[in-house]
Amino acid sequence: MAMTVLAPMAPTLTAAAAREPGIAIIVPPAGLAIQYNRLSLRDVFLRRIYIDQRGHPIIPLNLPPDSPLRQAFSLSLLSATPQSLQSYWNERYFHGVLPPHVLDSPEAVLRFVAKTQGAVGYVPACLVDPRVKEVAELPVPPELRGAVANMCHTGVP
Repeated sequence: MAMTVLAPMAPTLTAAAAREPGIAIIVPPAGLAIQYNRLSLRDVFLRRIYIDQRGHPIIPLNLPPDSPLRQAFSLSLLSATPQSLQSYWNERYFHGVLPPHVLDSPEAVLRFVAKTQGAVGYVPACLVDPRVKEVAELPVPPELRGAVANMCHTGVP
């Protein structure tokens, strides 16, 4: 009988570097009252879900459009590039819906999520630490694996 060993949610840098890079969806340690499945997360980041089941506002976060991690996240969860979503956000703007807040770096996302109830963001899985709770992990498209893996060593986009 074969035994399966599960990796910890917040691996050390050396353990993270040995595995395929992933995109961690993170929330504050107390979490959010939503389902953490692909459809719900997609709706959160497309601003179709604004509040959680407890009535608290949800604050989705993005990295800058030119960030390799944002490119990977958008392709993996939203099946679109940040550039191709521009017309979606232009249309939503006229309905009073703004896109997610943009922060400059994975570290900024970690800090904001750690201290802000309702925040939800994404960082390279190798950078998740005890300040936040990882609720899901998305695969990185093959063409962006090198750039995202590089962020594990530098911590910058």
